[in-house]
Amino acid sequence: MAKDASGLPAGLVGMFPHLTAEQREMTARLCAPPTSQAHLFGSWPASPPSDADARDRLLGLVRQLEAMDGSYPSGGLPGYVANARELLGRSRRGENPLEGWAPEVPRGEAFEVGSARWDAVEPRGRSLLGKCGFVLVAGGLGERLGYGDIKIGLPTELATGTVYIRYYVETILAYQAKYAPVGIRLPLCIMTSGDTNARTVALLKANGYFGMDPDQISIVQQGEGVPALADNAASLVLDPENPHRILAKPHGHGDVHALLYSHGVARRWLSDVGMEYAVFFQDTNGLAFHCLPLALGVSDELGLAMNSIATPRKAKQAIGGIVMLVKGGGEERTINVEYNQLDPLLRATGHPDGDVNDPDTGFSAFPGNINQLLFKLEPYVAALDRTRGAMPEFVNPKYADADKTVFKKPTRLECMMQDFPTVLEGADASRVGFTSIPAEVCFSPVKNAVVDGVALQARGTHPGVAATGEADQHCAVRLFLRSVGCTVEEAAPATFDGITAVPGPEVVLKPSFVSCPSEYREKFLNPSSVKISARSSLVVEGSGVTVESLDLDGALVVKCEDGASGSIRDVVVKNKGWVKVADEDSSDEVIKMRGYTLNKIETRTIVFRKDGSVEDDGATL
Repeated sequence: MAKDASGLPAGLVGMFPHLTAEQREMTARLCAPPTSQAHLFGSWPASPPSDADARDRLLGLVRQLEAMDGSYPSGGLPGYVANARELLGRSRRGENPLEGWAPEVPRGEAFEVGSARWDAVEPRGRSLLGKCGFVLVAGGLGERLGYGDIKIGLPTELATGTVYIRYYVETILAYQAKYAPVGIRLPLCIMTSGDTNARTVALLKANGYFGMDPDQISIVQQGEGVPALADNAASLVLDPENPHRILAKPHGHGDVHALLYSHGVARRWLSDVGMEYAVFFQDTNGLAFHCLPLALGVSDELGLAMNSIATPRKAKQAIGGIVMLVKGGGEERTINVEYNQLDPLLRATGHPDGDVNDPDTGFSAFPGNINQLLFKLEPYVAALDRTRGAMPEFVNPKYADADKTVFKKPTRLECMMQDFPTVLEGADASRVGFTSIPAEVCFSPVKNAVVDGVALQARGTHPGVAATGEADQHCAVRLFLRSVGCTVEEAAPATFDGITAVPGPEVVLKPSFVSCPSEYREKFLNPSSVKISARSSLVVEGSGVTVESLDLDGALVVKCEDGASGSIRDVVVKNKGWVKVADEDSSDEVIKMRGYTLNKIETRTIVFRKDGSVEDDGATL
């Protein structure tokens, strides 16, 4: 590689007149020891190309490096290379990142639906729902699901066709209407990626932001990724398909914290908007908000700076566990520990049986992490100000040789948003806990294609497909209805395109009607007089409606206009209802990924108008 007197590649120096002063300084830092990445410019011609397009192609690499340097919160690209060398060295030496830590049962509480303890804690959290900002981590396309658009544009269920982002916004707006002080708007921040940003903005604009004010929503875009690494020296890799581009790989959802810092979102929520909590949730889990008021109650009761919403976890189950790690001198942190690390860690620290189930509960003492996080904003913002939102990183190279000197393919540094406890300090570091809730009512992500879901289901694992996501949403509502005393039958399991799930009854209670489990008692005034058959479908929408007595065997849609009120009393419905029909070859991606369509054969509709009238299937009563 030809170099000039400065020690820089001659081709880079030749291009200096075409670079800004900042770009010259950045590339010089990148090439000089100890970062030593001059190979990136080794093929550049000593003299700048006379062709403007050829020069622009070379400059494209500089612009990409400049963006990566500016977006990496821990010292730019030189910091990235230094961190990579350190982590790669630890990996090569086989060092255990948990060495010196001993696991203990974390601080928190597990709940059962309908229990007296749930009923006692949730009201405490309901009073805090109007003080929350919401962070939606939504950087993914639906390609893995067989969907050609962004995942938050997928319908959560076919009964109403409500897409995920609409459901999330409607829930936040319901909290705002019911629990926020007058004039306070609850903010939403969406983390997008280069793949999803433009489509997310277009979806919001095309639908009038689903009822939110446009300035209620902040969008922060994750960068294209971090540079791929070729070897233990952390040599950055040029894209083999384009020598004027760095091969970039995803850095992980831990970037969300750095984005909330760099865009000033979290501080603005705390200082200007008056929020007290930040709620983090992911793109296609339609059960995410059922547990929020309960988790807020736990956070308030225990004074938690961070609360991981979790699910009961079987010992050795392939899901990370929430664990309190303690070290001599009183240091502690409560954090997710991956399942393949937890069992050996327990065995190495005086627990010869490793990760085992508690005989009283039938579950491990370490609940399962599902990446639904709740932060108290004041300590969260303080940690962001100190760290710029940088999360601890890890590297997972796949070696091609026993000496661990050759990679099978380029690797990269990664980070995860649930590792935030590692940057908490002082008293805040011990104010971390969990709220464990049955997965049936809080966690059913839609992330897999049908073929993958079939294979998972055959192994006894939840398939995580569109059909089960829909079925689980209806199941959760049925559980809450039964918990307050309603009679709700259960349909027999059905199989569509190889996926078996309980198809009904389908019950969609819109957030304007109920947005918290404890609100069911306020809306179903005489639950012993509510009966829903196994083949039924029920949709209820509107804040002013209540249900006193209902005998449903078919399909019923109830709507209550804003400003109206009404009650379902002595209503008996028996009609042909709605039926799922197998359709595995549909050209509609939404149908194909489920394996069925919903045939709405016969429906009774009752509408309460704000002028006081009631329409029942078009007849004014």
